[in-house]
Amino acid sequence: MSSERRHRERAVPARAGLDVRRLLVLPLLGLLVAGCGIRSTEVPTDFGPAPSRVRCSLSEPDTATRASRGLAVQVFLLCGSSLVAVDRSLRVPDGTADSARRVLVAQGLLDQLAETPSAAEREAGYQTYVRGGMTVGGPRAKDPEDTLRLSTPPTELSASALAQVVCTFSDSAAAEGDGSVILGGPTTAPLRRYDCTDEVRSQPGSRPPASSEVTGG
Repeated sequence: MSSERRHRERAVPARAGLDVRRLLVLPLLGLLVAGCGIRSTEVPTDFGPAPSRVRCSLSEPDTATRASRGLAVQVFLLCGSSLVAVDRSLRVPDGTADSARRVLVAQGLLDQLAETPSAAEREAGYQTYVRGGMTVGGPRAKDPEDTLRLSTPPTELSASALAQVVCTFSDSAAAEGDGSVILGGPTTAPLRRYDCTDEVRSQPGSRPPASSEVTGG
């Protein structure tokens, strides 16, 4: 056998092995291309967060139904880590004097805060830290006329509950409408003016609402 023929016989298996390896590589390349994202995905392609269920959002029919039952008011409930206003309604007799009306509204708001949120509200993530049984009265002899005295001292309420009360009262006919409310307790402890600030609304549980002592009537 000539040397040229022996060379060809050795070269044939080598080329065959090379062809087999090429055939094996092609499927692997196909898998790599498929894994590079050349297919639809379930998340937006703008690299933003994946969509989630909307929270802190209530349907209009429930809101309209509540508001139609009496005086339309709002109370502040917690949803997530923030205070969110939700619609409620109160019954206040016509012709009630302003001083008595203020206390009636305050008590009604307090009762609404203490109620368990509706099924729709709970589903949307709403909750309250105000407990039932608390009452509110008007000013004593030397108190400013817009004072509201709680049966539980404000300092004994949790930061979240106090934030709910302060923001609900200050945004209603129970206060003067300047974003603050004067609160006291059943004792002779000094009255304090509490402010419902943006920080209180956004972080109600971080610390009690800012306040200042009220010195004069």
